[in-house]
Amino acid sequence: MNRSELVAALADRAEVTRKDADAVLAAFAEVVGEVVAKGDEKVTIPGFLTFERTHRAARTARNPQTGDPIQIPAGYSAKVSAGSKLKEAAKGK
Repeated sequence: MNRSELVAALADRAEVTRKDADAVLAAFAEVVGEVVAKGDEKVTIPGFLTFERTHRAARTARNPQTGDPIQIPAGYSAKVSAGSKLKEAAKGK
């Protein structure tokens, strides 16, 4: 399902216009992005998804072509965790 199909499904389910559904989806993505960028809290939709920023420590890796070790600096990453309802849906229940 791509974005336009998701917007259409949301609009039909919520009985709103596609323009309104698209605006809500865009606002949701913006808010989640801002919270994850700050990193001091996480966004949780109970039973569905949790979005949070995680710290990745510096590490040594290997160049797959040459086998030489390379240093990868510390940084941040986004983590998305599935909630219980989403896990049950994935099992087909």
